[in-house]
Amino acid sequence: MSASGLLFCSGQIPLDPESGELVLGSAGVQARRCLQNLEAVCGAAGARLADAVRCTVYLTNMADFAEVNEVYAEFFPTAPPARAAVEVAGLPKGVDVEIDAIVALEA
Repeated sequence: MSASGLLFCSGQIPLDPESGELVLGSAGVQARRCLQNLEAVCGAAGARLADAVRCTVYLTNMADFAEVNEVYAEFFPTAPPARAAVEVAGLPKGVDVEIDAIVALEA
């Protein structure tokens, strides 16, 4: 959904878009798939994930933060967007990571 020059991307879990299957593995592996899915959502809307202004990372175990942060840095190597990381009791389909984003649209 977009409003006022912003694209609001729903939280993405590590689902492979081709197979519809979960991408299991470490929290870092899951985070990479979440971010790749967000890139695809942005692309479909004519935007770029690199233009994100805010992301929220949901983790079932905050001990995974460092690993997820390394992957996050691959997608945002310079000037990363504001971010919140939140530990939650559970996520859809039992995954360990979910990430959402708010992205600035080009004027």
